Amino acid sequence: MSNPVNGAPPRLMRVALAASVVVMIAAGGLFYYASQVASSKRQATAQNEIVVNIHPHNCEPAALTVAAGRNSFRIVNRSERAVEWEILDGVLVVEERENIAPGLSQVINANLQPGDYQITCGLLSNPRGTLKVTPTAESDAAAKARPSMVAFVGPLSEYRVYLATQGSALIRAVDALNQAIVAGDLAQARSLYAPARAAYQRIAPAAQRLAELDNAINARADYYEKREQDTAFGGFHRLEYGLFQQNSVEGLVPVAQKLASDVTELRRQLLAQPLPPEQLVSIVARNLHGLADLRSQGEEERYSHTDLNGFAANLEGARKVVDLLRPLLTKSASELLPRIDEAADELAMQLASLRSGDGYQSYETVSTEQRQQIAAQAKALADALDGIDPALGLSTL
Repeated sequence: MSNPVNGAPPRLMRVALAASVVVMIAAGGLFYYASQVASSKRQATAQNEIVVNIHPHNCEPAALTVAAGRNSFRIVNRSERAVEWEILDGVLVVEERENIAPGLSQVINANLQPGDYQITCGLLSNPRGTLKVTPTAESDAAAKARPSMVAFVGPLSEYRVYLATQGSALIRAVDALNQAIVAGDLAQARSLYAPARAAYQRIAPAAQRLAELDNAINARADYYEKREQDTAFGGFHRLEYGLFQQNSVEGLVPVAQKLASDVTELRRQLLAQPLPPEQLVSIVARNLHGLADLRSQGEEERYSHTDLNGFAANLEGARKVVDLLRPLLTKSASELLPRIDEAADELAMQLASLRSGDGYQSYETVSTEQRQQIAAQAKALADALDGIDPALGLSTL
């Protein structure tokens, strides 16, 4: 007679044990297969990446040649300073990545048209490199397959009107700030800083296409060799440093006057430079990705802590672009609109919960959890916006 264990005969126990071993072996095999597939994908991606090393005073290689289409660049920061990397088409920024920490790397994916470009190499004072993009059969075919631009004439014209209006508002806000600094009125200048910054942030996505002007107006101290003490450090953040860190208007008059001149030139160039329809959304999405990846940490307004005002202005600018394209999206991508609107509404509600009087709380009072929520919501909106160009047939290559 057999001795059952827990009511089960030994034969059944052996069968169950054998079955469990088979399941474990199969699971292990599936895990190994999945791991190998994932590893192969990572290796393939890594093999296709173009590595650019940023050294203290140059980048290596400083001359690149790639085929048109989607290219991945791994930017390795081998200096001791946080750096940014940009692809420039003349005065226009094609793609960029900010605040790459020392010893770390970031990947930039760029969809490049044939042509000759420049690349930045860390600090603004460093010499630039070159990037040559050669045509392919695919790029030639994509150029021929571009959708009719007639449908985009209206939205692009309206966005130009928006840039003109907001550019004028920026000039007025900076002029008021300039006058307070010239008058030596520290309290008034501090109160006018946030409105002027918000005026800039509404058009920041378009302004950031203009590399030289954007650097003059908006570059942080990190990108200058001597940081805050560098004589080339100017623009908004030099004023912010003086007004909120040094608590003084001393030495700020020439900085404020140059900023006033620069924002006037910015408005002129924004209206002079053509904006292709495929860049209308991408510049806004890129700005929001930057908010999610970096600016939500509080590095943008590190002296005044007025970051929330800028975030709200960024959202306003993004919603303007969505509204301009809404008729086209209603016809071609009606399922995408609710996702975009929901993401925008969630970010708006988060920011609204942090209002204080007529403005926003100091970013110093915003908890880590709240900052993470802002970052996640900004990313969700940016990801939703990334779906617009494919839906409208504007994705190339």
